[in-house]
Amino acid sequence: MTTILGMVFNILGSLCVLLFGMKLLSDGIQKSAGEKLQKALSFMTRNRFFGLFTGCALTMLIQSSGATTVMVVSFVNASLLTLEQSVAVIFGANIGTTITAWIVALFGFDFKISALAVPIFGIGYLLTALKKFRKENLGHAVMGFSLMFVALGWLSEAVSLNAENMSFLGRVQNLGFWSFPIAVAIGIAVTALIHSSSAMTAIVITMAYNGLLTWEFSAALVIGSNIGSTVDSIMAAFGSKDNARRTALVHVIFNSVTAVLALVFLKQLTIIVDFITPGRAEVAITYHIAMLHTIFNVAGTVLFLPFTTQVARLTKKIIKDTPEEIPAVYTFPFPDLAAHESATIPLVSVRKEIQNMADNTVEMFTRIQNGLAGDPKEFVANHYDWLEKEEGYLDQMQEQLTPYLLKCQKLNLLEFQMNDINSMLSMVTELEALSDECLTVALFIKRMAEKNLSILPEDRERLFPYIGLVQQLLNLVHSHLGTMDGELSAEQFATARDLEERIDNERTALKKVARKRLEEGNNVKAELLYIDIVRKIEKMGDSCFTMARLMGERRS
Repeated sequence: MTTILGMVFNILGSLCVLLFGMKLLSDGIQKSAGEKLQKALSFMTRNRFFGLFTGCALTMLIQSSGATTVMVVSFVNASLLTLEQSVAVIFGANIGTTITAWIVALFGFDFKISALAVPIFGIGYLLTALKKFRKENLGHAVMGFSLMFVALGWLSEAVSLNAENMSFLGRVQNLGFWSFPIAVAIGIAVTALIHSSSAMTAIVITMAYNGLLTWEFSAALVIGSNIGSTVDSIMAAFGSKDNARRTALVHVIFNSVTAVLALVFLKQLTIIVDFITPGRAEVAITYHIAMLHTIFNVAGTVLFLPFTTQVARLTKKIIKDTPEEIPAVYTFPFPDLAAHESATIPLVSVRKEIQNMADNTVEMFTRIQNGLAGDPKEFVANHYDWLEKEEGYLDQMQEQLTPYLLKCQKLNLLEFQMNDINSMLSMVTELEALSDECLTVALFIKRMAEKNLSILPEDRERLFPYIGLVQQLLNLVHSHLGTMDGELSAEQFATARDLEERIDNERTALKKVARKRLEEGNNVKAELLYIDIVRKIEKMGDSCFTMARLMGERRS
């Protein structure tokens, strides 16, 4: 009993170190890639082949199909990717995850890289300790890489030294047909439990290398692990929008259908692998398992890729549209699971929400502009209630996005990401202030309607070029908020500064004219209301320029 418990704890300890090493490697690479990783989204959206390549390359880079699929579900939930675009990315992630099997097969045993793991770990630690080189994140990735092979060495010793205590595996593998569904079920359960198909594949390769698993049983375990890997995307979809849940369903359908087909044709699949892979399976089983993992995922992708649109339609039939996708009360919960996989995900998601906030603010400004040009009573009848409701909704957005961003600050982020958060906090504040000014002007127009006041034709001729300057500045900011970098070039910022100066000069001129008319005895209420409108429009310009300045600072 003591021996069995020791073996179990040795295996669990080795597995924990393996998972920690993989996580350290993934996080280190993600942070080393930095802003480039955030911009990978732009490649996903071009077509299905770019999406496939991006999903494959991203998963190879960060060594986690779970992180990639969670990222995709989160991006779809934030409307940064369409459902159709996400399908190819998920297919690519399944191919990318096969790289881990090849790393283990090539370096885990034959080359005895575990003997070099300690010096490699030391190099990684030096990279983190020597701050002047600014390679801390690369150092973490190197340390994670070395820990993976330390853990594989421990895992190999744990299972090989106690093989006699694992005789039950022999009995399970001798159940004939039923041994394969059992192996698939074990693969699903263990992968779902440890949240890593890559780690599960490494375990299978290690056990097969030590003679505990047959070739066919190992293949069935690997097939099962593909289904188990969908647990992360399922968890990420909880509480998400319809298309995000459909994206998770795509992952489940693809992995499950390909797994069933592979199990049905398991005999033929292993024959193909044996034919392609040098050496008999009994001698070179690690390479055979890695090859099977690759062929299995590549073949499934080749089979499904032409039908990405049809797969998306199928999920829409299974998961019906929610009647009211956008609730009256705004909520934006923090994606804890996604943030655990990658700190990039919540940052990209919140940037999209800020873009939505800007869209609503632009619509408010447009209605105000039209209201000043038309009949005040008609404006009140058709637009005032909507503006009042929209301003309240934008208040809710600020109340949700501000604590969300403050929670992002607690993540383990790079310096540029911390700067992004500070910038976005200011953006949210300025957008909410801009919506307040729009509602205040709407209130002024409403007062004009109640008191039968109107803007004189000559005042309109002066006022609308002034409003047009603010609109140009707002449009400049709005058009760049939706980009991945959210930056203004030096030339664009110079344009913003010029517009802001012209707004200030025009405000002074307009107020001067209004005050002169007051001195001449014109309608006091009308002139004071006009001055208030001019002042509020100038404040709108101030908010727009503050956002432009923040976007210009991103370059530095």
